[in-house]
Amino acid sequence: MKKLIFIIPIIILLYGCKDRNIPSGVLDEDKMVSVLIDIHLAEGFASTFPINYDSSRTIYPMFETDVFRKHNVSDTVFHKSLEFYLAHPRKIDRIYARAIDSLNVIEKLGNTKETDDLPQ
Repeated sequence: MKKLIFIIPIIILLYGCKDRNIPSGVLDEDKMVSVLIDIHLAEGFASTFPINYDSSRTIYPMFETDVFRKHNVSDTVFHKSLEFYLAHPRKIDRIYARAIDSLNVIEKLGNTKETDDLPQ
């Protein structure tokens, strides 16, 4: 009986830590937030051009490539990371909450360092 008192908390602790492991080839949360912020800024920037939707869909991948280059991340790693985080709702909620907060701050401040890094 005494052994169970010690074993059960250890099992609970190990199980709780299991969700924190990030597989290799997946961006950590901080890097994912940074990339997502720039991705959404690039999407917003591309949507401001006075061109039709089809043309903006052609232009956006160029901006996306610049974002990946800026963060030294391949599109494959980004998509693998996005799939991983989408499979973990708490993590993706936390990531997007941080990204949205940052985007709100950027919007309030106007032209900032993040928007200066976008292609013009």
